[in-house]
Amino acid sequence: MSETRASEADLRRRMLEVCLSMNASGLNAGTSGNLSVRLDQSRCLITPSGLAYDRTAPTDMAVLDDSGRWSGPYRPSSEWRFHRDILKARPEVGAILHTHSRHATAVAVRGEDLPAFHYMVAVAGGDSIRCAPYRTFGTQELSEAALAALEGRKACLLSHHGMIVLERTPERALALATEVEQLCAIYLLARQAGPVETLDGEEMRRVICLFETYGTPAFPDPGLVRAEGPV
Repeated sequence: MSETRASEADLRRRMLEVCLSMNASGLNAGTSGNLSVRLDQSRCLITPSGLAYDRTAPTDMAVLDDSGRWSGPYRPSSEWRFHRDILKARPEVGAILHTHSRHATAVAVRGEDLPAFHYMVAVAGGDSIRCAPYRTFGTQELSEAALAALEGRKACLLSHHGMIVLERTPERALALATEVEQLCAIYLLARQAGPVETLDGEEMRRVICLFETYGTPAFPDPGLVRAEGPV
């Protein structure tokens, strides 16, 4: 098997693992939600339409190109348009995950952006997680609304619908979707106690800058000194 084929087979397997994990965690239910992973500059793998993940095999993932042509045993997800358009517009993105998770969808039903009530909102790349206006599922209009809401961001809500997250790998996309869902749950809980204060723009810019190197050796922390031997 060639390296290209081996790589594609691995991506198919990882996609299915992420989809099964997504449903097992409660982040999604039934056949709603979908996942795509970039194959190359013009093609992606995308989950099939209307097929339960526990009945899906890695070979069932459809191949979709940027002209809308597809191949595979099942049609691609009905949301293929925004997967295609986001991958075309955002070359740094390797995976797109869409879910109808409970708390993110509850915020989206209100048509509200998720504000900077918690510093972790910056994990999506900005000082808010925008909510795209409602458009019918599967349409080009929804794709265009999502693209606008995702400008400069790695996540958005879709009014009366759910959320979209963008990442480099399917596993990182699942982790980001989990974080967005948790933030939405905390926000809804906090609102029950009254108005929710937000962090100012200067603080969020500082956090966004810190997140650019978070988890790497370049992360700035002047209070830490690496020992030359065992501590």
